[in-house]
Order: sequence, then C-alpha cells, then structure tokens
Amino acid sequence: MEMTKKRISSKKMIGILALLTAVAILIFLGWGLNQDNMGFFLPRRLKKIGAMLLTSYCIGYSSVTFQTVTNNKILTPSVMGLDSLYLFIQTVIVFFFGSKQLTMMTGMSSYFLSIGAMLVFSFLLFALLFWKEGKSVYFLVLAGMIVGGLFNGLATFMQVLLDPNEFLILQGKMFAGFDKINEDLFGISILIVLGSMILTWRDCRTLDAMALGQDHAISLGIPYRRMLFKNLMNTAVLVAVSTALTGPITFLGILVASLSREMLITYHHSTRILGAFFLGAFALIFGQMVVERVFEFNTTISVIVNFVGGIYFIYLMVKEAKR
Repeated sequence: MEMTKKRISSKKMIGILALLTAVAILIFLGWGLNQDNMGFFLPRRLKKIGAMLLTSYCIGYSSVTFQTVTNNKILTPSVMGLDSLYLFIQTVIVFFFGSKQLTMMTGMSSYFLSIGAMLVFSFLLFALLFWKEGKSVYFLVLAGMIVGGLFNGLATFMQVLLDPNEFLILQGKMFAGFDKINEDLFGISILIVLGSMILTWRDCRTLDAMALGQDHAISLGIPYRRMLFKNLMNTAVLVAVSTALTGPITFLGILVASLSREMLITYHHSTRILGAFFLGAFALIFGQMVVERVFEFNTTISVIVNFVGGIYFIYLMVKEAKR
C-alpha cells in the first residue's frame, strides 16, 4: 500500500511539472503576439522552445545518471571538465587565429570541432582510467576535476593576454544563450540526441540496480563496468551536444537532478529523468522570460540559472555536512 501511494504521488508530481512546463511554454509563445507580429516572432520563439527542451533533456538525463553511476548526490557531469574544455577550445581559436576566425566558425566546423574534442577527451579519460580492473569511479571524477582545472587555468591565462575587443567576442561563447540558434545545428543535435535515446532507452531498469551499489548490481547480474562506461560516454555525448549548441550552463544539472530526487519519492530512473526534464524545461523557459522581459537582454540565462543553482549547491553542501 505504501509503495502504491509513493507511485501515485510521483505520477501526480510529474503531472504538475508537465502542466507548469506547458503553461510556461504557452506564456512564452503568446506574450505580446498579435496578427501583425505573429509571423515574425512565433517561428523564432518556437525555435527557442525547441532548443530549451533539447538542452533540458540532455542536462537532466546526464545529471541524473551521472549521480547514479558515481553514487554521489552533489556531483554533475561538469566535474569531468567538459565545460572547461569547450571554453578552452574557443579561447585557443581566438588567441592564435583571432576573433574573426571564431566568428567565421559559427556553423558546422565549430560545432563538430567542439563536440569531437569533448568526445575524444572523454573517451581517452574513461578508457585510460578503466583500462585496468579495480579503478574507482572517484578516481575518474578526481582526474576530470584536475584536467578541467588545467583547461580552465590555461583558458584564463590566454584570456588575460587577449585584446579587449577580441575578448568581448569570446565572451559571447562563455555564456549560454538561446537567442541565435543555428537551425542546421539544431537539426543535427536532435538526430544525435534521438540516437542516444534509442541506445539507452532500456537502461533505466539497469540504472535502478546500479543505484544499489557495485556489489549489489553485480550480484543481480548487471555487467557493471560495461554499463558504467556506456553511461559515462552517453553523458559525454549529451553534455557535448548541449554545450556546443547553446553554451555551458554549469549549475542547471545539480539543480534539476537534486530537485527531481527530492520531489519524486521513487527509485525509478525513468520517472526521475522525466522529472528532471520538466524541471529543466521550466527553469530555462522561465529564466529566458526573465532575461527578455525583466532585464531586457542585459544579461544571459546562464547567469540567472548559475546564480540560483549556485545558492542551491551551497545549501546541499551545508545539508550534507550536517549529516
């Protein structure tokens, strides 16, 4: 009976989150529309909504599964250093070739360069660290944090040496935004994410078992190391796609994964991932409305999300320290 109540409450919460997200979408699309401007604003707003939904799925799925495979409630894929690697790539282009080259590489070349570099880095990191048996996933997290810190330090060093005008061009790549989404890149991103969904749609039950810990998962017949490597690479793919398409949003992952776990009383990853998706979509849509209507584009959505997410992260750290 108790389990039934928990499932019903989780389903109700998912329904509420879906309803809030739908209302936010309708408000975002319909705000200030009339017959005269509908043809201009509606297609652009639909493209923004599509990009925000895609980003929320990538970050929500990767954050929930990453916390499961690392067995840690305050870690997100950003600790692997992929965001820092993305900023390092953009900084290197401007530092050695100038901002004009970065401006010219706004299409396929920049997109595939960023995704390719992040995936190669992730594969080498995972393969080297899991080549030998007995390597802990925490060793992977530690190595990712160190390498990410190295990329961030090198990028900061080069940014200090840049011409101020070129730094302004680079600064546009340092923060996520949904105002100028390339339709071709958006279509490719959808195809990549759909491929990821097809390859991982059966993994939710496996993740339920992996959440019990390595020993319990192995005793239940789960090929633990293979599934761990598969989920880490899938996480790298989703993070790379969302980062290359819209830019880095560091604290959105910890925000949606933790809130989904707190609000949904269930161990089923299919439900928690769905909850994280709706939470992320609502946060991005509401944040974009604040950027456009309140701040009149004088800030970016990543600043707002990282501010709220950073406060929540501090709250989680204090909460975990008291236990």
